[in-house]
Amino acid sequence: MVGQKAYAREVIKRLERAYPEARIALQSSNPLELLVAVILSAQCTDAMVNRITPALFGRYPTAQDYAGAEVGELESLIRPCGFYRSKAKNIMGAARVLVRDFAGEIPRTMAEITTLPGVARKTGNIVLFRTYGVTEGIAVDTHVRRISQRLGLSKQTNPDKIEIDLMSVVPRSKWGVFNYLLVNLGRGPCPARLARHEECVLRDICPAATGT
Repeated sequence: MVGQKAYAREVIKRLERAYPEARIALQSSNPLELLVAVILSAQCTDAMVNRITPALFGRYPTAQDYAGAEVGELESLIRPCGFYRSKAKNIMGAARVLVRDFAGEIPRTMAEITTLPGVARKTGNIVLFRTYGVTEGIAVDTHVRRISQRLGLSKQTNPDKIEIDLMSVVPRSKWGVFNYLLVNLGRGPCPARLARHEECVLRDICPAATGT
């Protein structure tokens, strides 16, 4: 485990040097907008989410507005993101819980935020860290899942189990930014289909690159 912790620290050091501006790509101006954007980003590109959210956020500025939305109108606005019916249902459901239980504000703990429909640990980790600087875990999205396996940081396939593995070796002070770093790597030399090892700053220590 000591070896894995040192390895994880080296991975983070190199990625922070390679991607000093790593941050969330989803555009938002307040916690509610971020929550909605993250819900919409499931199986959808951040670029597409960012294209539709200006009109969406202008139409529904508060949790009360989403809670009382006309479902057909909401669905039409988010249709380009895919799975628009289930996403509209989750957004409206989350808004109703926010209004009922949290005075329309985004809660500050994982236990509370995951009571919102459509909000699991990945979304909770992203919103809590970005909004309040709270690190209760590591957000495991498709990039983190794939790259953690390639790097040998986890052999698991279940996101919750991958998160447990990562939390055991990544310093807690880096939990929040770890997602950003791996997302940047995944959008660069480590895409899903064919990694470009020769372009990667981890090429000499990554098992997928070295064959170890």
